Amino acid sequence: MQMIELVRERFASALNRMGLDGTVLAQRVTAVRDPQFGDYQANLAMGLSKQLGKDAMAVAEEIVQQLDVSDLCDPPVIAPRGFINLTLKNNIITSSLKTIASSERLGVNSISRPRTYVLDYSSPNVAKPMHVGHIRSTVIGDSLAKILRFLGHHVITDNHLGDWGTQFGMITYGYKHFVNKNAFAEAPVTELSRLYRVVHQMMEWQNAEKELPKAKQAVQKANEKFEKLQTELGPNAATDKKSKKMLEDAQKEQKTSSEKLRKTEAILEKRKLKPELAASCEQHPDLDTKVLLETAKLHSLDPTNLKLWQEFLPLCMDEIHHIYERLDIRFDMELGESFYHDRLGPLVQRLIDNGMAKTSEGAICVFLPGFDVPMIIRKQDGAFLYATTDLATIEYRVEKFNPDAILYVVDHRQGDHFAKLFAAAKQIGYDKLELKHVSFGTVLDKDGFPYKTRDGAPGLDPLLDEAIDRAFQVVQSLPIADEEKKNVAQTVGIGAIKYADLVHNRTSDYVFDLEKMVRLDGHTSAYIQYSYARTRSILRNADCEPDNPAIGSEDIVLSHAAERELALMILKFEEILLQVTVDYLPNILADYLYDLSKQFSSFFEQCPVLKAETPELRKSRLALCQSTGKTIRTGLELLGIKVVERM
Repeated sequence: MQMIELVRERFASALNRMGLDGTVLAQRVTAVRDPQFGDYQANLAMGLSKQLGKDAMAVAEEIVQQLDVSDLCDPPVIAPRGFINLTLKNNIITSSLKTIASSERLGVNSISRPRTYVLDYSSPNVAKPMHVGHIRSTVIGDSLAKILRFLGHHVITDNHLGDWGTQFGMITYGYKHFVNKNAFAEAPVTELSRLYRVVHQMMEWQNAEKELPKAKQAVQKANEKFEKLQTELGPNAATDKKSKKMLEDAQKEQKTSSEKLRKTEAILEKRKLKPELAASCEQHPDLDTKVLLETAKLHSLDPTNLKLWQEFLPLCMDEIHHIYERLDIRFDMELGESFYHDRLGPLVQRLIDNGMAKTSEGAICVFLPGFDVPMIIRKQDGAFLYATTDLATIEYRVEKFNPDAILYVVDHRQGDHFAKLFAAAKQIGYDKLELKHVSFGTVLDKDGFPYKTRDGAPGLDPLLDEAIDRAFQVVQSLPIADEEKKNVAQTVGIGAIKYADLVHNRTSDYVFDLEKMVRLDGHTSAYIQYSYARTRSILRNADCEPDNPAIGSEDIVLSHAAERELALMILKFEEILLQVTVDYLPNILADYLYDLSKQFSSFFEQCPVLKAETPELRKSRLALCQSTGKTIRTGLELLGIKVVERM
């Protein structure tokens, strides 16, 4: 139930009658932060005063004369500088709450024009175990899918697995040369992960070795350039803007080249800590080329490499599905890159035939307006790239689902790739299809560094175990049976990891800290789950069946400010869900649930429920408890988080 939209519609009509663009201007009607000013506020008059040739207060008066909200609000109040403040009538709030209480969907209407979405998320490389760094794409994508479906859209979720790329070339080479057969027999995925790290480490050293002379030369040139500029520009350079800028640019070049040299030397310094691996590195030169060869052999269906791939893939998939089972994540499709392999050659040929792709230095490229570098779709050696597979995937999705939008919930570091991919797709002919990179920041360890598989990041499975163990410690003192404590810890622990990710704006980085995540106070899912459990406890203590619809049918009495503020917060639920879908930001819903829980706590402290002054007030407050609980439960479910009855 979008109360703010009703108010905006009335403002739009009033502004239209004044000859203004009411649809646009009405968006400046917002909810107020301080209840002393009412419920909604319109900041329109000051912006229109110059256009209309009147002072702001006169403009506000004219808007109010045209405004008809008498059935919704108390008479509008014009504040200094032309702000128009509105307070909803209590009977409007209480009747709306009754509608919510009687609705399984909490009064949320299905969207009038549903769209078809394909959501591409999680999409791990299956040759590597999932770690905490993989959590973001998985939970953000899952929550967006749930919210879009709840609003009435048709959603297809696709786990576009990395099951055919260079990582398989790396573990294939590693398996052929470095495998510990006993370790592989005991824990195959763990051993494959080790092989990936071993080969990656050696490749990193070899690349650093090649780069070292260039990095040293770049530093020398940057220093010489700076010294030459200093001499040529002389002592007056500091006061001349152009000279000063030239010196600053040269200093930046010095800094950049020095930093690159420092990182290269630091990589090579690590070899001293691993002498056995360093010796192996010397015995296996040109690993980059050898890994690409192993990948190419797989793509050409070489019997040996194909057999290894067929052996490795089910093992890796079992491990990944185990994690999804624990996280309660489901997908409609799970098509890896290998599924599209047969489409790549014909796709490239079609692009060549229609003039979209051209040969450049032996590679097949798509040249895109606005990009300095073309998008390569087939390398000189005949190998295809991620871009080729992604174009084939778009083609397949359009053929099968005819979507209105495809959302890619992928790390922000892939931004350049998706910019080119989307430009190429539109150039090919998918210009009416919304293609959106729903990018996100990085999960950091406590030292502020990103988690990486190659650096031995802890697997997600043991981290889930630890989260549940920590949650069990937190709920240990609760007066419930031991078996129930275990179930609560399971729900709280998994929910803590999901919520801690979702509550951050997806574009920002965040530090993974389990201890903070499972606390029962503060901005955590545990606090919100506790608030839900409290609503259920109150209803049970009142000898009510918590889900009895008769409770919500009682008349609501708003006798206290805390009751009214809680009621208004409940009414915002639909508005919040729609806000999430504007820029695909699930943190808006996470923040709302926390604010709702805090508001419920304030209500509980100030408004006795079981010992209310009158029977009517007791029934009213029980109805508020039930509606609060339903809203929290539904909101958490849309974030992929479960609730518990007792905490």
